[in-house]
Amino acid sequence: MCSLRLGKIIFSHMEQRIKESFARQGLMQTFGAELTEVVSGSCEIVCEFKAGLSQQHGFFHGGVITSIADSACGYAALTLMPEGAEVVTVEFKINFLKVANTSRLRVVGKVLQSGRSLTVCEGCVYSEDGTLCAKMTATLMAISP
Repeated sequence: MCSLRLGKIIFSHMEQRIKESFARQGLMQTFGAELTEVVSGSCEIVCEFKAGLSQQHGFFHGGVITSIADSACGYAALTLMPEGAEVVTVEFKINFLKVANTSRLRVVGKVLQSGRSLTVCEGCVYSEDGTLCAKMTATLMAISP
């Protein structure tokens, strides 16, 4: 019972650290993206549509979708990394499955495999009605600050 409580306290500290890091991301602030959930191995970010985030047809721009998915994957990976570690993206691939003609994106980053230095994640991008619009696979690396 004590170890379970200790785990929650330690994770609560990690969650706070991730929230503070997210708040420092100028790009996410520019997008108006919000970090809505942080749990062990997973992270959720939402973003409301505005004209400044559109491409020429009036949908969410692929660069916006990619950036948010990258952040969601990165923070999901960070939840499983040792205290004091930071994370950087090594590579990613994204597939755009449907046009993101929606007023709100919900992006869920999840850890698929966590290693000592490399973590593989997936980022699923959903429209407001729950349609899967894009899927990212990303590799992230733990670094020392």
